[in-house]
Amino acid sequence: MTKTEIEYRGGLRTVLTHTPSGEQLTTDAPTDNHGKGEAFSPTDLIAASLISCMVTVMGIQADKRGMNMGEVTGSVEKVMVTNPRRVGQLNIKIDFAKHNLSGADRQALEHAAINCPVAQSLSPDIVQQAQFTYD
Repeated sequence: MTKTEIEYRGGLRTVLTHTPSGEQLTTDAPTDNHGKGEAFSPTDLIAASLISCMVTVMGIQADKRGMNMGEVTGSVEKVMVTNPRRVGQLNIKIDFAKHNLSGADRQALEHAAINCPVAQSLSPDIVQQAQFTYD
């Protein structure tokens, strides 16, 4: 079990502390919801958690299979919807460069990514679109 502590700093800003490491993360409400948008919003963290989890479990899978994933980069786009205001869609792009991955390796990595713990924890109402490209 991991504990995170929070401190409200006013102005719709919080500071989160990961208690095992002491690492901190600041959040701010987005500009379209009364905030300054000067840091990750809570819903941005959902998107960031998803892509981070996907790449992490791909790394675990690659290590288990003795694969070299090469250079991995990517992005995630969060799409908000209304009534109620919530994350409606997450568009994930993961790019592999300088790799030597077979078709079976790619399939194993993609399967691991789309079934990562964060993906499995999100509401089925959130559309998750994942795109993988191999240079």
